[in-house]
Amino acid sequence: MAATAAETRVFLEVRRQLQSALLILREAKEEGMPMDISITPSSLQMRTPEGCTEISLPAEVRLVPSSCRGLQFVAGDGLHLRLQVRAEFSPKLISVFNQSSQAQERCTFYCQSCGEIIIKDRKLLRVLPLPGENWGALVGEWCCHPNPFANKPLHPQENDCFIGDSFFLVNLRTDLWHPRPELSPVEMCCLSSENHVKLEPKANTKVICKRCKVMLGESVSSETTKFYMTEIIIQPSDRSFPTIPRSQFVQSVIAQCLVELSSARSTFRFTIQGQDGRVYILLWLLNSDSLVIESLRSSKCIKKFPLLEDAMKADSSSAWSAVKVLYQPCIKNRNEKLASSWESDISVHSLTLPSATCLELLLILSRNNATLPLSLRHMNSFQVAFLRM
Repeated sequence: MAATAAETRVFLEVRRQLQSALLILREAKEEGMPMDISITPSSLQMRTPEGCTEISLPAEVRLVPSSCRGLQFVAGDGLHLRLQVRAEFSPKLISVFNQSSQAQERCTFYCQSCGEIIIKDRKLLRVLPLPGENWGALVGEWCCHPNPFANKPLHPQENDCFIGDSFFLVNLRTDLWHPRPELSPVEMCCLSSENHVKLEPKANTKVICKRCKVMLGESVSSETTKFYMTEIIIQPSDRSFPTIPRSQFVQSVIAQCLVELSSARSTFRFTIQGQDGRVYILLWLLNSDSLVIESLRSSKCIKKFPLLEDAMKADSSSAWSAVKVLYQPCIKNRNEKLASSWESDISVHSLTLPSATCLELLLILSRNNATLPLSLRHMNSFQVAFLRM
């Protein structure tokens, strides 16, 4: 095949379940030169008078060159074609409901942003998932006697860790804080039996890291604290704090939450709201079986992967597992009607995060969207993005 380009930009999305791939050779911004493109099962090769660029695929992904079909040139975007692939692996998803929290194991809780120790050497005897938000109503429907759990919120004991959709509930003892995070002195409020983690709007119970001042969670009662999964790393006490780039960590946690919840509850639409109750993002999970490779050829034939942040640090033969989402921002009064309709829809699930993290996530989505080929950036009225798992 032949095309023209001043530089070679390649986007490849592999769908493991469909065993198919979309390949886009993106159009150059300037008038280019003749280019020969060769596709082999294990690589893509682009030759121009200036040199050659070859992209090697990971061993677990193989293209089927004879299956090339749907070849078309999209103005302003580049050359599109579809192929069959043989993707032999399925990444093991580490559930956020059990991330590093093994019962009978001593664990240390760290602030993800700065590595400050929040809870040191805590032995967790029970690590249990919390029931769904409407569990109280379901008990009332099924029991032939009065609800035995009425007005009894679920609070963990000293060596318990209860796990919700996007948070951990932990019972705190003063001697385990090292050092103790800042807790705003406020009036505590009663908890509803229907939702054991919601606070009255007037309450200001933020738990803040003393070192970096990041909001880690909220105080639920005098002994119980809710830590958000996007702010805390839990490690066995015999391991050191893992340095993970912030955006990579946020993407991974959110992506895994979406996959877990869509599988457990058959819901694919989510509202991302801050602890202040404001909706920041509408998310629609499109698929969770993508492998994404995007490369940009420089004059020195250095391969980079700018689509997913921090990917350029990885080996050039690696591919990133990602979830593909549609999203709409709801900041500055945008999409108010749509957000209102989603909030009243029982098929839409809400995820609550610190407001600052909601804005971080929106920035990550926007940056990912901006690197996609133009033809893939929008679907109907939604914007498209990938979140690295």
